Amino acid sequence: MRKSFIIIFSLILIFPITSHAEQRSPSIKVAFVRDGYLWIKADNKEIKLSKKKSKYPIPPQWSRDGKMLLYQKETKGLDAVPQYELWVYDFKTNKHQKVFYNAQNPKWSPKENIIAFQSDGVLNVSDLKTFYNIALGVSDYEWQPDGKGFIASSSASLTPLGWTNPVLYTISIAEGYKNITSLSKNVKEFFTIPKEITKGKVTILAINADSFAYSPDHKWISFIVSPTASWSMDSNMLCVISANGKEFQPLDEIILHLDRPQWADNRNLLGYIAGGGRIVFGFKNKKMKVTELPAYQTSTLTPTKFAELGFTWVNDSQVIVSRVKESEWSNDPAKRPEPSLYALDLSGLNQIKITSPPKGKGDYQPQYLPVANKITWIRKSDLTTNGDLLIANPNGHGVKLWVKNIGPYSIFR
Repeated sequence: MRKSFIIIFSLILIFPITSHAEQRSPSIKVAFVRDGYLWIKADNKEIKLSKKKSKYPIPPQWSRDGKMLLYQKETKGLDAVPQYELWVYDFKTNKHQKVFYNAQNPKWSPKENIIAFQSDGVLNVSDLKTFYNIALGVSDYEWQPDGKGFIASSSASLTPLGWTNPVLYTISIAEGYKNITSLSKNVKEFFTIPKEITKGKVTILAINADSFAYSPDHKWISFIVSPTASWSMDSNMLCVISANGKEFQPLDEIILHLDRPQWADNRNLLGYIAGGGRIVFGFKNKKMKVTELPAYQTSTLTPTKFAELGFTWVNDSQVIVSRVKESEWSNDPAKRPEPSLYALDLSGLNQIKITSPPKGKGDYQPQYLPVANKITWIRKSDLTTNGDLLIANPNGHGVKLWVKNIGPYSIFR
């Protein structure tokens, strides 16, 4: 049943944690791209890290200890085909180091300063001195929480008899990634995904599996199953599987170009924006939902006539969303709805608008910073443009400009 929603204008009910918001916040730092250069801001100082202008296809990534920064930059390979060099910047030595000439999907280990990345389907690990092949035929992957291996997928392939199944694998490096002599010995088949996945009235062809994320207790893994490339613009399936591979369940239809599903920090609560259809078909059918595992109890937090464009967990019972009134798409950016941030509790009863951007601007990409008890977001004129990074208390009070004219970015927290 759809819940009725009552707007309660009481910040105390929603955000009791804000009573300490005026305390001095710990230093936080952000790495970002601006005008083709790599920057950081820390202790209220902006520092340009790169000397030559380039294209940076992904946000820079902080190492677990904040002492290094991973980034990719675009170069021209043979026949002018773009290549994506993988680099690391060391804050201790103030030096840039190239890790690999053409890498995809790089990720720091959750336990030490080593990097996994893909190159032409090969999963590799680098200790920043050299690299080591780990497994072949990998479509996507994620580090296991203990840093001793990976959950990985292989895509379906088209044969004369039709599509094969995508398959999930576990890959162990517990005995040392430098000691692997066989690229299949440490790989185990984990789960074969059905060729078609159905939830309610929606059925998709299962071709790819990616965006793996572990629950707080590491007993569940969320991931997205996608069909062919053009179809995936409109419809994909969020799924979960138990860490022992015995229980698999599709949860809901989603699209790929809004915030990815996110687990709460301490409880097995998976938040996501449900609904198919790309945004150019209209700002509609995008609902904030939270599913509790293993009960599979799902709550819908978005009231009728509204749609969500992004969200962040504040704690295990509160989220902040970037919300618009439902509307049709317009090719004129000035006629598109401009999102504001709203604070919600998981009952859905308490929903408070906490930002009011000026006309012509919207508030996107909310991100809560637990170490500082602050909320950050991007204020910009359109979905696809750069904007200003703002920071405030979780109730929206004390708004400050943190970084002006920011492109892809990541915050160390």
